[in-house]
Amino acid sequence: MTEVPPQGGVPPPGEPPDAAAGGEPIELRLRRALGHRSIVLVGLMGAGKSTVGRRLATRLGLMFKDADNEIETAAKLTIPDIFAIYGEPSFRDGEERVIARLMREGPLVLATGGGAFMRETTRARIAEGGVSIWLKAELDVLMRRVRKRGGRPLLQTEDPEETLRQLMAQRHPVYATADVEVISRDVAHDRVVQDVMEALDAYLNRPSQTGIAAQ
Repeated sequence: MTEVPPQGGVPPPGEPPDAAAGGEPIELRLRRALGHRSIVLVGLMGAGKSTVGRRLATRLGLMFKDADNEIETAAKLTIPDIFAIYGEPSFRDGEERVIARLMREGPLVLATGGGAFMRETTRARIAEGGVSIWLKAELDVLMRRVRKRGGRPLLQTEDPEETLRQLMAQRHPVYATADVEVISRDVAHDRVVQDVMEALDAYLNRPSQTGIAAQ
């Protein structure tokens, strides 16, 4: 996994990154290096996958898809209702099918649900057609964010914070197998997007990646 520390540098409005230095804009470098691959954001609920993903897609001129939204559209049910009616195993099966379909529609930016990357078959599919980025956030940051929104089936417990702590213990070792890790900080969303782009740039343009985009 490539981990790049947050730089916090956001280009001035209307000025492409690297333009001041006379270099190629980072957006163009990333699109060329990605080729036909998609960018897949993974991580726990509250990590900012959808918000960051949508802005990242805009910067790169790619489609954005939210796997949870696609699941709800396909099932004509909300995710809490799917959990309540069919249970988590059935939800995960449907999630796997939806992500497989979305990966065929790339290149795009895809935000996945917190449990999606836990399935080995889904990880393999993402590795085959995309670059995975783990948005990692601390427990207190996640709790502040998820409290602002209801409808989190896995947090309908007596102690949501302890539940989230347990999910971190279970899932972080698997998330750590993602290609890139970026810290999702409590800063402006565009700063996190810039962190993601810089980390992705470092990963895609390292020597071992040369030539992969053309495949």
